[in-house]
Amino acid sequence: MSDSTEYNWYKQVNGKDPLEQGDIILDCPIITPPDKITVGKHLPAKSTAYDVIIMSQSCDLAARKIRIVQVCPIYCLEELSNLDAKYRNVGIRNNLRKGKIITMHMLHKCENSKFNDFLIVDFGSTFGVNINFLFEYSQKQKDRIRLLPPYREHLSQSFARFFMRVGLPSNIPEFT
Repeated sequence: MSDSTEYNWYKQVNGKDPLEQGDIILDCPIITPPDKITVGKHLPAKSTAYDVIIMSQSCDLAARKIRIVQVCPIYCLEELSNLDAKYRNVGIRNNLRKGKIITMHMLHKCENSKFNDFLIVDFGSTFGVNINFLFEYSQKQKDRIRLLPPYREHLSQSFARFFMRVGLPSNIPEFT
């Protein structure tokens, strides 16, 4: 017997609503340090705007238990394909869909939004954003998209797998 229950992937929330895990923040300025540092010199940094999804837990955001909110950039599948041609390959796309590319997570199409395409969350480029800045910045956006359960929890689980993987120096040999 199969479960035919369907769940919505996203909902639109007011920009004034409290932030939650799974909220998509558009054009979020991310400050990044330079590639090389000159000791004793002023450290220049640059700001790049990314569309990001909040990875920090909702309870930590609500209680302000954290100072830095973890976010990951998101890309439309077509945008990612333009950045790297290998993502045009059907096999690679299916590996994304199946969760076999550990550094990324595919979300269903986000229709009726800026994206209108499958979204790819890039775990390999996790950023930290000051919580006060993010609250203030998100308040200035009219509306935002929120990833809903159970897909939000599935994303969180994939994020955890990305961080918890362990490479061992040797495996237990096969029994013969």
